[in-house]
Amino acid sequence: MNKINRIALVTGSAKRIGASIARHLHSLNINIMIHHNNSNEEASRLAIDLNNLRANSAATVQANLLDSDACTKVISEVIATFGQLDFLINNASSYYPTPITSINQEDWDDLMGTNLRAPLMLSQSAVKYLEKTRGSIINITDAQIQNPKADYIVYSIAKSGLMTLTRSLAKDLSPNIRVNAVAPGAILWPSTNQEIDEQYREDVISKTLLKKMGSPEDICSAVEYLLVHATYVTGQTITVDGGREYS
Repeated sequence: MNKINRIALVTGSAKRIGASIARHLHSLNINIMIHHNNSNEEASRLAIDLNNLRANSAATVQANLLDSDACTKVISEVIATFGQLDFLINNASSYYPTPITSINQEDWDDLMGTNLRAPLMLSQSAVKYLEKTRGSIINITDAQIQNPKADYIVYSIAKSGLMTLTRSLAKDLSPNIRVNAVAPGAILWPSTNQEIDEQYREDVISKTLLKKMGSPEDICSAVEYLLVHATYVTGQTITVDGGREYS
């Protein structure tokens, strides 16, 4: 892409996969709204880095997506800052175990709210702007929900719902807005504990058809494909797990 006036909102993009996606899209001459909740320092640093590469190409917005009016406010901030919205990447997520004996209302509200309700409400608020630009929505799901991890009941329900939401929105928002998902598998992140990293790496590789770890760049490439190149693809989920689900 050679345009510099396309705008992407990436939720939960101050750190980890979200930040990698933001940097990657920025390298494609897409301007970025960096959303965060409690990571102001990291979000600000990322925005500075991106703006140093291309002036006025990145901004930040803080919001707890569990708040009832947060999603509307985030979209409004994007429009106030950049004037349009082309891409919505629903990446923000909560992730922790909820064994059946200890699930409570707070866990349910948090995990369902962050992983499912927020993407729905953000999409709803963004529709009128995405229709103007014939834009696209990407939901970041999880490859593990094909074979749910023990004790992660509520998280698995929420991410499964996000896959269904992807297909439903693809129907409801056609033909002007494409909606797809990327389902990351195990991604190795730098850690201060080299021993744990090595054990984790060996375990994942032994259960992966391609016999190697995934990287953030693998996820970014899938997002780029769906946003930029796959103009005849909607309602689909790309699983990026090295074939682990088939091993």
